[in-house]
Amino acid sequence: MVLRSPVTNPAQITRAISVLALTFSLAACGGGGQQGQNNAVSTNEASPSAATNTTASNQGKLDLGGNVSLTGAGASFPAPLYQTWFQALKQKYPNLQVNYQSVGSGAGVQQFTAGTVDFGASDVAMSDQEIQKAQGNVILLPMTAGAIVLAYNLPSVQQPLKLPRDVYTNIFLGNIKSWDDPKITAANPGVNFPKTPITVVHRSDGSGTTAVFTGHLAAINPQWKTKVGNGKTVNWPVGVGAKGNEGVTAQITQTQGSLGYVEYGYAKNQNLKFAALQNKAGQFATANEQSASQTLASVTLPPNLRAFITDPEGKDSYPIVTYTWLLVHKQYPDKVKAKAIEAMIEYGLTDGQKVSSQLGYVPLPQNVVQKVADAAQQISPDYKINVANATK
Repeated sequence: MVLRSPVTNPAQITRAISVLALTFSLAACGGGGQQGQNNAVSTNEASPSAATNTTASNQGKLDLGGNVSLTGAGASFPAPLYQTWFQALKQKYPNLQVNYQSVGSGAGVQQFTAGTVDFGASDVAMSDQEIQKAQGNVILLPMTAGAIVLAYNLPSVQQPLKLPRDVYTNIFLGNIKSWDDPKITAANPGVNFPKTPITVVHRSDGSGTTAVFTGHLAAINPQWKTKVGNGKTVNWPVGVGAKGNEGVTAQITQTQGSLGYVEYGYAKNQNLKFAALQNKAGQFATANEQSASQTLASVTLPPNLRAFITDPEGKDSYPIVTYTWLLVHKQYPDKVKAKAIEAMIEYGLTDGQKVSSQLGYVPLPQNVVQKVADAAQQISPDYKINVANATK
């Protein structure tokens, strides 16, 4: 990966990360995101980024008895990928439109449970209590996965940065305050670190990304577990807050000496520098498709498809990786919508997986694709999901 100097224009950053239809302020992976038309991902807009769509030019036949529109809401972590999928799906099936609002994982769960959307999306699998509120009529479908990176702004440091486990946890605890701290320099011999204060950047909104990141910190550091804990929102010991993955990215880009957690795709698309992190095996791993795939391979999905990866095994595993889920109903009163939901899921599991890595996400292993397809088959008796050789 070539890491170039970060973009310094905040408006440019927001436009680039928003990926066309993710306009104004995306609420990112958590509760409390702003709802509204400004956040809607419309399948009528141009396709974002340079991702190659393998089927957009091939219109297909999907018998729905007319035009059908589906609405969804939830996490911003996968929003650029979902936008690409839903735009391509509209081109493949002109009679099917999917509109997705990036309002955050928590708000997505709430809207799905309340029945105001046809499907939800969350970076944290719904809890048993949340499923009960939805009267058990829920299927959780992991549709993609991604890594969370620690991005930093140190123009004078050209070498890739290495951060041991005790170092990055203590930075976020406020115990390590300067870039020339002996523990940082010891892990990076030969690197001339400036005597610059570390500005920690964290999410200001409720976030599934935050839940995954703090869950990892709690798993590897007892002080963090007892002092801060984990969840979509926490009381941060230090740092400045920013809204959404894109807000954290913008803040890091503008602030020399800063360090913050952000979804890998956002960091990759903005050419931010990010650290190699020490994993459970003691090795330093850099976030990419290969290391994230190693992480997924270390975890077996249970029958309910809920997996929480807090501290993965494996010498090549990247330590902070999460699945992200679509939330759908087992049964829909509208049989046509049920059929359309299955067609949408099938696209995401097949052609959709082929563009995942281009946008910084991790394609699902074929065995996981099959498990997801099997779980989704019950939604509609009028549609048969076919995922044979989906990821090839």
